[in-house]
Amino acid sequence: GKARSNSLSPDEYTSGTFTISNMGMFGVNQFDAILPSGQGGILAVAATREVIEPDAQAVLGLKKTQKMTVTLTCDHRQIYGADAALWLKTLADIMENKAESLLL
Repeated sequence: GKARSNSLSPDEYTSGTFTISNMGMFGVNQFDAILPSGQGGILAVAATREVIEPDAQAVLGLKKTQKMTVTLTCDHRQIYGADAALWLKTLADIMENKAESLLL
């Protein structure tokens, strides 16, 4: 669409209340997004990477798994920090345990 062809007008990308910034497509493993003025929050989504972690069930005690860092920056005048933390925990649970339901 218009975003991929760099033809968005400023009115189409400056008047939101929440932004998702995806740097994962560039291989960035972690970053903190700067909150645009007037917005309540911005979610920074980094690349998925393969890591080795302990697993008592595995033959060698290790397993390969996928990890992705997601950070949330909020304006606490608009979004209560505890609510933001609960939302981030819920997002992590969905992505870790129920991701296939997002494909429906």
